[in-house]
Amino acid sequence: MTNDGVYAYSAVLMGSPILLKLFDDNPTLARQVFQLIKQQENLFTVNRAASEVMSINQAAGLHPVVVSDAVFALISVAHAVSLLPNSAFNFTIGPIVKRWKIGFQGREVPAKTDIAALLPRTDPHQVILNPADRSVFLQQQGMEIDLGAIAKGYIADRVQAFLHQQGVQQALINLGGNVQTLGCPPHEAEGWGIGLKKPFGGDDELLGVLRVQGKSVVTSGIYERYFELDGHCWHHIFDPKTGYPLDNELLSVTVISDRSIDGDIYTTLLYGMGMENGLAYLADQPDIDAVFVTRDRQIICSAPRYFHFQQIDPAWQLRY
Repeated sequence: MTNDGVYAYSAVLMGSPILLKLFDDNPTLARQVFQLIKQQENLFTVNRAASEVMSINQAAGLHPVVVSDAVFALISVAHAVSLLPNSAFNFTIGPIVKRWKIGFQGREVPAKTDIAALLPRTDPHQVILNPADRSVFLQQQGMEIDLGAIAKGYIADRVQAFLHQQGVQQALINLGGNVQTLGCPPHEAEGWGIGLKKPFGGDDELLGVLRVQGKSVVTSGIYERYFELDGHCWHHIFDPKTGYPLDNELLSVTVISDRSIDGDIYTTLLYGMGMENGLAYLADQPDIDAVFVTRDRQIICSAPRYFHFQQIDPAWQLRY
């Protein structure tokens, strides 16, 4: 237990450190939460051959694969978002991601011919979903779907729902960057404090702290996985049209929302839009707030309806 009465439980799952904060000493509940996360990870992962998603990928161009309700539902969401006009979200981008290997010892820019050959395999229109039998068919051999950009948010929401069912009123779950909260900590009227990292800074270097109550906070930044070559930063947020990392003024996008799955979706969509178009888009999204961090050292907040931001680093310009 920490000095503020928080009981913290941790584990390493989904390749990330997982942190659960409660206000009761309940290791049994913490163990149940981690078991739930592990169970969900086994459904959606592409990092082992036996998952349902891998079964779909292995049958690409051959035959449809029937999957569970949960997997079909999440694939349906990822499919719909991937088909939005000019969407930077594409759950069929797997072949491009594998070729670049960014974050997995990849330190070279692939040949243009390699990218051109792989792009036809990243067309979400070639994913055929059949709700009648919950089957998924990738029409072209070599296609791969990857739910990694959306699964953490879905799982964080499942954990939040489970804690609600157990009567928990105040808690925080951090799934390696996807933070989902319940209620408000005792004696913290402004809510949970969630750090906004300084891009390319150390783990303890923060631009500021967001305060939220019962909200999800998800950040996607180019500093999370990248390599530098000839003075250029090649990062893991790809433009589905070109197969190359998106190149705009943004270093990171943070989304504040009710559902963590929406945080996963909108961080990618807003990054693809860029700061100005992203702010304009948010004006018509009453349930979503966002914080943009730009290359010219600005922190730009949308109209803050669901969060309060406390700046720490004065070297960055704060705008609303």
